[in-house]
Amino acid sequence: MRAPISSSPAAAVPPAGLGESAAYRVAVRFLGQGAVVALAAALAVPVAALALAALLGEAASWQVLREMAATVLPDYVYTTVWLCLGVAVAVAMVGAATAAAVTLFDFPGRRAAEWLLLLPLAMPAYVVAYAYTDFLQYAGPLQTALREAFGWQGWVFPEIRNAWGAGWVFTFTLYPYVYLLTRTALTERAPQLLEAARLLGAPLSRRIREVALPLARPAIAAGVALALMETLADYGVVSYFGVQTFTAGIYKAWLVMDDRAAAAQLALLLLLTVAAVLWVEQRAQRRLRFAGQRSARGGAESRPTALRGAGAALAWAVCGLPVLFGFVLPVLFMLRPLLEAWDVLPWSSFIGWARNSLTLAAVSAVLATGAALALGFALRRLPTALNRLAVRVVGLGYAVPGAVVVVGLLLPLGWVQAHWPDSPAAAWLLTTVLGVVWAYLVRFTAVSLQSVQSGYSRLPVSWDDAAVTLGVSGAALWWRVHWPLLRRSAIAALLLVFVDVMKELPATLVLRPFDFDTLAVVAHQMARDERLGEAALPALTLVAVGLIPVVLLSRALRRGEAAAC
Repeated sequence: MRAPISSSPAAAVPPAGLGESAAYRVAVRFLGQGAVVALAAALAVPVAALALAALLGEAASWQVLREMAATVLPDYVYTTVWLCLGVAVAVAMVGAATAAAVTLFDFPGRRAAEWLLLLPLAMPAYVVAYAYTDFLQYAGPLQTALREAFGWQGWVFPEIRNAWGAGWVFTFTLYPYVYLLTRTALTERAPQLLEAARLLGAPLSRRIREVALPLARPAIAAGVALALMETLADYGVVSYFGVQTFTAGIYKAWLVMDDRAAAAQLALLLLLTVAAVLWVEQRAQRRLRFAGQRSARGGAESRPTALRGAGAALAWAVCGLPVLFGFVLPVLFMLRPLLEAWDVLPWSSFIGWARNSLTLAAVSAVLATGAALALGFALRRLPTALNRLAVRVVGLGYAVPGAVVVVGLLLPLGWVQAHWPDSPAAAWLLTTVLGVVWAYLVRFTAVSLQSVQSGYSRLPVSWDDAAVTLGVSGAALWWRVHWPLLRRSAIAALLLVFVDVMKELPATLVLRPFDFDTLAVVAHQMARDERLGEAALPALTLVAVGLIPVVLLSRALRRGEAAAC
């Protein structure tokens, strides 16, 4: 029972329990801060290990780098640069054209085109590579039918397994990044300015060239940067097509040549390249927010220009071809070998592969979302510079390629084994799922964190103050106030990480325990062995799972546009 307030000097002395309560709060704050830093440090191990290897590298490591510079490194650089340039130009053109078509013009079926253009997001790039290779290769059904029909000899189409083929695959699986950001930019920022330009007498071509395109330029740049990060991180397509990029070189150096120093040097170069692309993406996102603040004014809405006849057909061609090349044709191409091999499909093994994939995805999704919720709550209640730095470090994890994560985790493991040969660290990481789950958390906690922070951005801080005033604080504040309002964001984070883990190939391929195969690994191995009929089953399963976030994203965009109207 609280003592009555008194005006005497003795009443100014705090009760005995108050000092203990303050000390308790300080201890909880200190432990919470330490937990956040420890979590961020654990997820930053791969990058820190590579940086440490570069700073403390021995002369032999630099000799390896000089030897690579004189042999394979120029080929890696040349191929990677040209592949990235081609993908950047192609995804910018396809993504911007499709976004402009569905936002600036009105044609029959426009609403259907808006969500159909998202379907390639469900396609892992390596699945598209398998599908096109099976259908277009020399012994594939297309070239075989043409040779039999016209009596032709030799190759009818050029070999698709090269850098040009990889560029084609990346273009039609990654253009949705540009499409999404550009569509959002044009929907939120362009209508008023386009209407003002129309009222001033500017023709449609000039309105697009001088109003819509400048407004969309930061969004296009951000989308291209995201597509390039996915291109640089890819291993399935480049290894299957035999394209010598940095990622393929890392795995070749580590697994084929057994040269850890070369793999570490290549991983560090790849990480620096990705960091440069990430800087471009963040700069474009800042410009995008600035443009949004400047153009968020009231005014007349600009109605999309109605198209009929040839104009509508052209708009449907612009929107339909990317969906055809990035989703419809690959699915049809994979269904053919699947149906042909239906009687010999390894259904019993498929159940085990699916169980392994689902287990890893579920465990990783729960852990990543739990870590994101903890980080979000810590930053919300204690926005110190250290907490902000920890959240920023964790948020950069998605930009780290899987090949870099693998090398960054195995390097310190090698150091531990060299100094403490009896250490069980290698057994923990390589004979259990601990290593692969750790790699997943390094990469995909950032995905959960983005969703959680988006949820927190919609909760006013004043609600926390009101809850504390009513005596609700600490864990009770999170459980009774934050969690009911963050539940949808947490579910979205769970689903996104779940699907990303299901499709992840590079880290799983190296770090998985012996005889522990997932759908992604099996699809890659069977396709590499030219067993496309058997590879089609796990590949199409991954596509079906990938449709889940696409449907959710489409619904979210529809709700957002309806709310804006």
